Amino acid sequence: MPAPSGAVTPSWKLLLTLGAAGAASGLAIVLVYTATLPRVEAYEAGITREAIGEVLHAPARSDTLWLSGGALTATRPVTEAGTVVERVYRGYDASGAATGYAIEAVGPGFSENIRLMVGYDPAKGALLGMKVLESKETPGIADSVVGPAFTRQFTGAAVPVVGARPTPKGPEPGQVVMITGATISSRAVIKAVNRTLERWEPLLARYESGLRRTAAAGDAAPRVAATATLPPARKN
Repeated sequence: MPAPSGAVTPSWKLLLTLGAAGAASGLAIVLVYTATLPRVEAYEAGITREAIGEVLHAPARSDTLWLSGGALTATRPVTEAGTVVERVYRGYDASGAATGYAIEAVGPGFSENIRLMVGYDPAKGALLGMKVLESKETPGIADSVVGPAFTRQFTGAAVPVVGARPTPKGPEPGQVVMITGATISSRAVIKAVNRTLERWEPLLARYESGLRRTAAAGDAAPRVAATATLPPARKN
């Protein structure tokens, strides 16, 4: 019987080739990620600054307050690399007076999570504005939650926000009319706003109270707010 033509490649060579290819691919991914990360972070920071300016109506400046140990602090806490620390942004006008807080909110939409930036005035218990940062709702219908016809209704709305269906008489003062054909997405936005502010309101109130006590005592603004327990986030 004639011997088969051609040499058979040993299995160890195949494994070595696959391993080398996998290592090279992994290294390439890491290098690309490392090279593009600063650009991605810069882009996201730009989006955040733009959203803060929009929901706080172009403040002269904004300070970042970090959540650490159940309290708000102007000093970023020391954490392990990659750890995400919750934060809010406090806006000021040209005279140095506070104009409100910008807070990021996230909630499940019809397709995926919807990310928002909410402007809030704790003194009035009302919204200053709302901007959708990210939404992958159904194009042409549900994605209308990012449009001004819907988002501008949040400006001046009392908290908690009340959603209403369209009627010939129109909504009651302070209500937000949900979008016909996108009721789920509309409710998702309203729920995300309400749950976020319900979670942050006690913390903001405690921070503001600490500032007032310090101002009354004639001292500089505190770098660390009085400790306040943050209620656990609700499950969606």
